[in-house]
Amino acid sequence: MTPNIISAAKASVMLRYLPDAVLERLLEGAASRQFDAGETIFLQGEPANSVYLIIEGWVKLYRISPSGAEAVVSILKRNRSFGEAVALRDEAYPVSAEAITDCLLVQIDGNRMRRQILADPQLALSLLAASYVHLHGLVEQVEQLKARSGVQRLAEFLVELAEGHDHGARLPLPYNKTLIAGHLGIKPESLSRAFARLRDHGVRIDGNHAIVEDIEKLRDLASQDKGQPWTR
Repeated sequence: MTPNIISAAKASVMLRYLPDAVLERLLEGAASRQFDAGETIFLQGEPANSVYLIIEGWVKLYRISPSGAEAVVSILKRNRSFGEAVALRDEAYPVSAEAITDCLLVQIDGNRMRRQILADPQLALSLLAASYVHLHGLVEQVEQLKARSGVQRLAEFLVELAEGHDHGARLPLPYNKTLIAGHLGIKPESLSRAFARLRDHGVRIDGNHAIVEDIEKLRDLASQDKGQPWTR
């Protein structure tokens, strides 16, 4: 493993609490993998024999319904991991994974990880923490779908993209608007209307970028009561 990959692993939700010696042993048998945008990482129903850590890029987790419709389960970015729960139980992947952008991933063998858990309980606790983060993210998604309007979901999405910015920002949209709509649980035409509504709140689109005049104002908008008139 290169120093930058080890550094990224230390910053990840899954591995950040591991002592250096434990982390290095875990990564000894890992492989770095490059995936092009649109490339499949694994398919729903395949044996879950690996855990993945995102070093660079964005990954989409999705399911295909019996009717053939795609449901986006999660969009993951740098320092997030996926596949832990099923790989550790030697089950099939319940979702498919696809690289949204060009990606650099670390692939960790599930069998090796299970053996190391038996040898080091700290690794088990770290994986429990990562599973909690995934669960918390899914709970937040359900809350957004149930308790927030499409405009609020989009505002919250832009606030997350603006992490590290205090005031205004020019934010590159990490993937196409159809996928953004799927991630937010709205139709593409509803996403267009949501962007139009956000113009009154200092947001405009310039190509593949969103220009936000005031991040704090957008954050307040995302947390307002759903029943307020602007959301109707």
